[in-house]
Amino acid sequence: MIDRTVAHPMVKLQNKVHSLVKSGVLQPSDGIWKIAFLYGESWAFWKQELEDFGFAMQDPIRELVLVEAWEEEE
Repeated sequence: MIDRTVAHPMVKLQNKVHSLVKSGVLQPSDGIWKIAFLYGESWAFWKQELEDFGFAMQDPIRELVLVEAWEEEE
């Protein structure tokens, strides 16, 4: 049997944002709201996800990149 672990959607967002920080497109001190420019129509979904995890749009991107584990409360 193959164990396939599906990455949490927030991990995918985090990896993309981290890549953009490494490439210099975004700065660690930039507000999370700047991600909206990259996601266009799907931003409403991501904004809600971020808020559900306790982020404010003014929080610096570094806070998003530093999360070690994404766990849903049940």
